[in-house]
Amino acid sequence: MAVDAFRMFQLATQGFCCSQIILILGLDEQGKENPDLIRAMHGLCGGIGRSGKTCGALTGGVCLIGLTFGKGTAIEAGHVRINLMINELMEWFENTHGSIDCDGILDQSLDSGNEYPVQCGNIVSATYNKVQEIVETYSEDPDSDDED
Repeated sequence: MAVDAFRMFQLATQGFCCSQIILILGLDEQGKENPDLIRAMHGLCGGIGRSGKTCGALTGGVCLIGLTFGKGTAIEAGHVRINLMINELMEWFENTHGSIDCDGILDQSLDSGNEYPVQCGNIVSATYNKVQEIVETYSEDPDSDDED
């Protein structure tokens, strides 16, 4: 399912950042809420603590893949191809945006006074859609047993 631009805008105006928005959208899709998880995602905002390093859209996307396919309890096994999914997202992200770091992607610094540049919305939307594509692909994969 493609990202709901209105929902994304609504979340941004409520003060949520890139990584949080991706997880909220993913949780919405699953019919869930998890304020603790969203609170934890705040640390990834703006390239990890607004440092301009690894983009929060990318780390949020990776976390959404983990939320969907990762190991969550002692008796669960994560999807056998979770690392392939994450690497696919990372490769796509870098090829699409030219970098995985906010400072390498944005045409302005996060310190420019804007909370988050408009460009970030497009990156969040594209990344969320790519994650959904990856999730759909691996959900339909007949070789995607959760066994080691």
